[in-house]
Order: sequence, then structure tokens, then C-alpha cells
Amino acid sequence: MFPKKTDGADLSVGILVLPETGPMAVYGLYEVMSHVGRFDVGARRPPVRRLRPRILARQLEPFPSAIGVPIAPQATIGPEADADVIIICDLELGSNEVPTERWSQEIAWVKGQLQRGATVCSTCSGSLLLAESGLLDGKEAASHWTAAGLFRDLYPAVRFRPERILCESGYDGRLMTSGGASAWQELVLYLIGRFCGPAEAARIAKLFLIGDRRDGQLPFAAMAQPRRHEDAVIAGSQAWIADHYTTSNPVTRMVEQSGLPERTFKRRFKQATGYAPVDYVQAIRIEEAKQTLETGDLGIDDVAAEVGYEDPTFFRRLFKRMTGISPAQYRQRFRTR
Repeated sequence: MFPKKTDGADLSVGILVLPETGPMAVYGLYEVMSHVGRFDVGARRPPVRRLRPRILARQLEPFPSAIGVPIAPQATIGPEADADVIIICDLELGSNEVPTERWSQEIAWVKGQLQRGATVCSTCSGSLLLAESGLLDGKEAASHWTAAGLFRDLYPAVRFRPERILCESGYDGRLMTSGGASAWQELVLYLIGRFCGPAEAARIAKLFLIGDRRDGQLPFAAMAQPRRHEDAVIAGSQAWIADHYTTSNPVTRMVEQSGLPERTFKRRFKQATGYAPVDYVQAIRIEEAKQTLETGDLGIDDVAAEVGYEDPTFFRRLFKRMTGISPAQYRQRFRTR
């Protein structure tokens, strides 16, 4: 059941914290969600639904987190604190502590929100609260693998899945659990893709380097914004190439249209934008290729031709040099689902 909102309306997200909560997921979720739908000035993108996170707790006063760093709630749970999406953050328990008969106030609120139609999620060991509530009985659930003993001994009705990162745990997809200390990253991308669109999830993944990072930052990097400048001739060339980047010999065409000597044009272009003309064209073409790989089904050779490269082998080499991975690997990683 989707939160009952007009299409495109902002969604409220309640990040639920308890005395046993650690700070990483709390503030990581808050920061990432706060960037959803926020674009650079002048960026030409369609509107995206915004997420409005708030940190919620049983009391408003700041309190030390599980590792001592203070957590500052922004509102208290209760009838006035409805949310479209609720995320229960990780819970750190001592070796001799058990969750039995804890969190009764939070459990009552979460149950009421789920009944109202909210989507309820947990990160890492936050699923222990859901298990304690009985909401996971008979359902699959993910959590940190170290919680296996607690689930086995205290919640045998839950089908514990320690190998899972994300797990749909019932209520027609409105109950989600995630496993691992950093699984909040996978969860937040899932929620962004679900409620704000897969393109925005892909953008956020690149912005925060969330996901598979073994190839470094290049796969996540986008074309750096050209410098702001007052050179009208070069600005005209930029406007022209934005619509004609597939043209053969594009730098020669820009030089001709500028009316400047070639050496003068190249010098002024680099001075104005920070790019050599050929590098500027290649950056635009590769960015367009990335968009096509993320959203379309064209073969790699066809993608190369579509963005202006007649030689697909050269395109593959250039793409890997600029992104760190091959076009096929890029598609596999960032393909919108």
C-alpha cells in the first residue's frame, strides 16, 4: 500500500531512534534523504518528489547514542507524529541484554502507523523491535548476522535470513527489513527508487558513492560543471554542441561557427570552460551514453553510434578510461530497475 499522497507530493519520513541506537544510520539516512530532489542551480531535470526526514524518539531531549555521540530528536512519537515512511534504526545490545519487554511505547506507535498505511522499515538490528512486536511472526526478516542467536532463541516464529541485505517482510511490501551495519545505504536507495523514481536513486548513488565501491569513484562521477564565464562566443559554441554533440568533427564545426582562428578558439574555450574543446565533447557524449545505458536496451555498439562514435572499440576504451569500468559493467551496476 503506497502512502496516501497526491502524486509528486512530499513524503514525511520518521527516523525512529531509541536509547540503544547508534548514530551512523540516523544521520546518514537524514543527510542522504535531504538531498533527494535537490539539484544544482541551472540543472535541467524534471521535478522529483522530496523526502522530509525527521528524527523521532519517545522524548525530545537529546540523549547519548549507543556509542556516546549525542542524538537530538526533532519530534516525539505519538498521535501527532504520523509519517508516510518509518525507519527503525539499529539497536546495540550488550552481550547479556535481551530485547524482551523493551520498547513498548515505540512498538505501539509503529503498529499504529503500519495500520494507518505507512511503510515501516528497519536497518540492521532495528528488526529486533519488529520481532519483539510480533509483526515479523511467520515472515522472512533480515538483520545483522550476529542477531541470529536472538532470533533463534527468542523469535522462532520469524524466518531469519542472515544472508539478505534487503528483505520484504510482509504487508504487501510495506514492511521491510535490512541486514548489516551499512545496509541503511541499500535501504535508502531502495526507498528513493520506489517513491521518487529509479533515476533519482541512481543520481543519489553517484552523489554519495553508495553501492559497490571496489572500482573507486570514477563510476559514480558525473561531468564536472563548466566554469561560469562571460565569453559570449564560447557560450554560443556550448549551446550549439549541446544539441549537436553527435555531429562528426564537432570541434572543427564549433571553430567554423565561432569565426575565430582555431588556436584562438581553443585557447578561449579552455580559458572559459576549463575544458579543451575535444575533452568537452567527449564528456558530453559519455554522459549521454551513461544515461542511455542506465535507461535503455540498446546494444553497446548502438549506444556508441547514438552518441557520435563510429568506432565502437574506441568508444569502449574511452568509456572505461573516463568511468573506470566498461559500458557493460556500468549498465549492470546502474541500470534502473
